[in-house]
Amino acid sequence: MTTAIEFNNVSKQYRLGLVSTKTISHDLNRWWQTSVLHKEDPYLKIGSVNDRSKAADSEYVWALKDIDFKVEQGDVVGIIGKNGAGKSTLLKLLSRVTGPTTGTIKARGRIGSLLEVGTGFHPEMTGKENIYMNGAILGMNKQEITKKLDEIVAFSGCERYIDTPVKRYSSGMKVRLGFAVAAHLDPEILVVDEVLAVGDAEFQKKAIGKMQDVSRGEGRTVLFVSHNMASIRHLCKSGIVLDNGRVDFIGTADDAVDNYMSSNIQEKFNGSIVDYPRQRGCNGLIRFKSVSFVNKDDEPIIPHCGQFLRIQMGVDVKQPCEGCELSLDLFTRSGTLLMNLSSIPVNGKVSLDKGEFFVNCDIDRLPLTGGRYLLSLWSSVGGACADYLEAAVPMDVQDDDYYHTGKLNFDSHIHGKIVLTDYKWTV
Repeated sequence: MTTAIEFNNVSKQYRLGLVSTKTISHDLNRWWQTSVLHKEDPYLKIGSVNDRSKAADSEYVWALKDIDFKVEQGDVVGIIGKNGAGKSTLLKLLSRVTGPTTGTIKARGRIGSLLEVGTGFHPEMTGKENIYMNGAILGMNKQEITKKLDEIVAFSGCERYIDTPVKRYSSGMKVRLGFAVAAHLDPEILVVDEVLAVGDAEFQKKAIGKMQDVSRGEGRTVLFVSHNMASIRHLCKSGIVLDNGRVDFIGTADDAVDNYMSSNIQEKFNGSIVDYPRQRGCNGLIRFKSVSFVNKDDEPIIPHCGQFLRIQMGVDVKQPCEGCELSLDLFTRSGTLLMNLSSIPVNGKVSLDKGEFFVNCDIDRLPLTGGRYLLSLWSSVGGACADYLEAAVPMDVQDDDYYHTGKLNFDSHIHGKIVLTDYKWTV
């Protein structure tokens, strides 16, 4: 297998605040060491890790540090990480927008990049003129570009404005045209940052389909940065997780997504609800203490559309209780009730012994599309409220292939549907 991209010990350092080293003596020392003695920049020895959540302890920061990986020709690689992890910096280095501070980057073939809205566009030139200019930058002649022109314009959906200066385009139109140019002018390597999020749902669906065609049908290499984990899972073969400028994980796309999402579990919700505010008027006989999302082996997981989910709740029962009900309500963030999961329809009223233990609510196939939901927890004894937390617990669901067709739930997002169900059509 041919290697298309290779990063060897690549690092990128930036100076916080002003350009240069701030003092003439440091600038002269840098010039003497690098230009006269041909030694390494002495100021590369210092610098803090790129952790944006902490105050800087140095005037220098490593946006990327000691990056090593290879990408095979025809592979589709998802670059995953928090904001500030170094994803865009990595793509800019590959696209030669900026150079690495240390290390080498090898890329075999032409690179088509879509890094920011309007990247490579001249605002005073028309959309058509910018297509020819971008093609020339990629090393294509006028005849080759003309051959692709109609296809690019049709894909972008900007036919009406193709002879209008780009400065009058909306951000979405710039993304449409920019992606159409990058994907259709035959680059061997296609680099796409999160800019697709600017486009509408219909264009995002079309763009992802085009990237699949480019990689699978045409054998070209794609590097794709996105915060949409479902897109990473279904578009990419492999994944790279960045954390504070360093490579944290390299593996399959599924494993990379699981690694990244698992690392965020404690940041989003630590499970304890002991100190959460309660509704008044409850007697406290059955009190909820914790909530966690686990698999059948009681291991912590991220809830996924269409997959098994166990909502595990720690409870403190003050005395033996008869005629008890345990219930969960799932709400959207806007407060719309989607479903009620009460113990009564499936288990009847239950009896609970005194003590602290776990109660589980198992969902064989979670029927929710991706997004954040809120859980309400209810317990009662003999019809009297024992404990009630209203829309208090966040539950982040990752979109996935619910119908096992290889397709995501784009239509659900477009039409505002949240709850999925099994169904079929017959004629």
